[in-house]
Amino acid sequence: MSNRLTRRRFLSISAAGAAVAAGDPSAVMASQGHLTRWNGQALGAPVSMRLSGVSTQQARPVFKAVERELARLERVFSLFDRQSELSRLNAAGRLNAPSADLVSVLRLCDRLHTASRGAFDPTVQPLWELYAHAVRNGVSVDRKSEADMRKRIGWRYVQFDADEICLKRPEMALTLNGIAQGYVTDQIAALLRRRGLTDVLIDMGEIAAIGQRADGPGWSVGVAMPDGTFINRITLKDRALSTSSPSGTVLDSQGRIGHILDPRSAGRGGMHQLVSVSSHSAAIADGISTAGCLMSHPELMQTIGSFPKTKLENLI
Repeated sequence: MSNRLTRRRFLSISAAGAAVAAGDPSAVMASQGHLTRWNGQALGAPVSMRLSGVSTQQARPVFKAVERELARLERVFSLFDRQSELSRLNAAGRLNAPSADLVSVLRLCDRLHTASRGAFDPTVQPLWELYAHAVRNGVSVDRKSEADMRKRIGWRYVQFDADEICLKRPEMALTLNGIAQGYVTDQIAALLRRRGLTDVLIDMGEIAAIGQRADGPGWSVGVAMPDGTFINRITLKDRALSTSSPSGTVLDSQGRIGHILDPRSAGRGGMHQLVSVSSHSAAIADGISTAGCLMSHPELMQTIGSFPKTKLENLI
C-alpha cells in the first residue's frame, strides 16, 4: 500500500443494452464504430471508459455521471488532494463527520486486518513514506529509522464510528491504496447498474465484470506479471478480480524491497511475486490480493475462507 498507485490502473468500461438520455460530458470523448470512449484522470492515474452499442449522444450522461462519482470519491480517498477526507485525517489525526464511504472502507479494512492476522494494515503509510523518501534521495533506510517509524503503525490505534475517526498515536497516517481502487470500482459498477447497463467490464487495476460479452459466456481477462509476461486468462461473470505484485514498484536500489510492506515485522518482504484473487467485490479482492503478497499459502487460503464467494486465481 503506497502513496502513489503502484501498478497502472485504468478504468475501462464496455457496456451494451443501455437506454440513456443525452447530456454534455466534460471529459474527452471519441466515437469509433460502435465503441464510444472516454478518457480522464482519477486517483492520480489515467482512466478511460468504453461503451459498446451506445452512441456518443447516448453515452454522454453516463460519462458525466461517472465523472461526478469519481470526483466525489477522490474528495474522500485521494492522497494527492490535501483537502480530501483521508489527507485531512492524516494531517490532523482526527476527522469529524466522515463520509459513509470512508467509514464503509474502514469497516472493511477492519475485517481484512482481522482475517489476515495483521498482514493488511493501512497504518503502514509512515513506513512507506520513509522508504519513498530514501529512494528519492538515493540513501538507504537504517534500522533505527525503520524501528522508529514502526512505532506509528498499528491498526488497533485507529478508532472510528459514523461520527468521528481518530488516530490514537502521534504522527500516524493511513493509506487506502490497497483497497480504495477496488471500492471505487465497485461504486462505478453500482452506478452503471443503476443506469441500466447489464453487460459491463470495468478495469481500474481492479476488474469488475457484470454480465457477459455479446459473443461469449462472460468477460475474458488476462493476467500478467509487471514485466508483461502473460500468466493466464480468466473468464469472469458478475465477479471482480484484483492482481497484486510487490515488484510492481521497488523501494530500494537493489530491487529487493517491494512497495507492499509488511506492517508486522522488520525485514519481511513479499512472499510471492504475484497474487490474483476474485470475489463478488472488487474491494475485497483488492485487499486480499495486497495482503496475500505477505502471507504463506495456508495463511492466504485461511483469509480467503473468511470471505464468501472469494477465490485464489493465481499465486506465483
